[in-house]
Amino acid sequence: GERLRRRLGYVNADRISELPEALLVHILSLLPTTKHVIVTSVLSKGWRSLWKMVPRLVFASPNQKYEDNVISTSLVSHEAPVLESLRLRLVRHDYMYIGDIRAWLGIAFARHVRELVLDVNFRVSFPGSMFCSASSLETLILKNSIHVDVPCPVSMKSLKTLHLKDVTYKDDESVRNLLSGCPSLEDLQVDRGYSIHDAKIFIIAAPSLKRLSICDPCNGREGGGYVINAPCLKYLEIEMIKGCDFCLIENSPELVEAAIRNVSWIVNETILRSLKPIKRLSLNLSPLEINCPTGTIFYQLVYLEVYTHKVEWWNLLILMLDNSPKLQVLKITDCLPCPYYGLVGKKLSEQEYVPECLLSQLETFVWKNYDWTSEEKKEVATYILRNAIRLKKAYFFINRITRKCNELEERLQMLKELVSNSCHFVSKYE
Repeated sequence: GERLRRRLGYVNADRISELPEALLVHILSLLPTTKHVIVTSVLSKGWRSLWKMVPRLVFASPNQKYEDNVISTSLVSHEAPVLESLRLRLVRHDYMYIGDIRAWLGIAFARHVRELVLDVNFRVSFPGSMFCSASSLETLILKNSIHVDVPCPVSMKSLKTLHLKDVTYKDDESVRNLLSGCPSLEDLQVDRGYSIHDAKIFIIAAPSLKRLSICDPCNGREGGGYVINAPCLKYLEIEMIKGCDFCLIENSPELVEAAIRNVSWIVNETILRSLKPIKRLSLNLSPLEINCPTGTIFYQLVYLEVYTHKVEWWNLLILMLDNSPKLQVLKITDCLPCPYYGLVGKKLSEQEYVPECLLSQLETFVWKNYDWTSEEKKEVATYILRNAIRLKKAYFFINRITRKCNELEERLQMLKELVSNSCHFVSKYE
């Protein structure tokens, strides 16, 4: 009997099945795909229907055709109170598949899906009417060969996160109608591809938007560009925009942090002028490729990062120092391998005055991947350390591939002697 089994040290081999159902469902939801979840139904009678309660459905077919009926059966048989997430990654090149996808999404919307991730490796056109019943959707991620055709505004009132990666758009109106139907949108990521047969004027008008990321590597959007109107925007990242006619930030008074990289040759852009309320800023730009307005004061800026591998990067740095009177943290990052450009203009020792932030505000100076062999970098570092009289911390990080030598140690020692005894000076390899 059971008492004898315990005396002899036997235990129940299926202790997992004794766990509460809610915990078992949670464990199943951690498996990589729904196919793995369904396999567990053969473990015992108690597990036969357990997979139907998993609120997360994931179907991925990177190397082989996925059986249509598995997806359809899973959606129809789903019994969880709410479908938290549906993720589809499909590579099958079959236009008959498009009808199936629309049917699957229809079922998901009827089950009030909250997160939808659609990654399709063949061209699929989705009309905006498909999203008119997606009132429960909170996160929508569209990837790769999806063509967005939205002739009239959608209705996704609950949507807070929208990521558009390498998708195309029928026209400018499709972009406006898609975004205007998302009044609660807070996080927008736009990663565009190289297609020139696409929306030209990309208008982002989003009253609740807090975080925006844009990457556009295409160099053939003449006559087009970007207009950003987001009064609640706090975080902005522009990874790449080049060769278009304009990039205008019209209304973002709440901006706190921004990273602007690889923006070049835009006929009409007001990026730096629009960042006046910013507190934290990272710039990877050349002042020759972007408008650098004079007289723009960054009164709130306390953290600045500047990359050094762009032409005349130093002129951009001095512009920012001159116009950031409250700057407390300055970070300079060398990108290895770092091309040689040399400093253009006056030598630092010939500057007419020292920026106010160096004399009264700067407390922390960081140089990452410090290129100690460059005389120009030495001059910049010397100038900052010598004039930042309130500096409390100075960090020089040397790339790990750099060989230690006496000359390097002497240069670092020279830099250390420029700061006061109260400044914590650190040099290290990483």
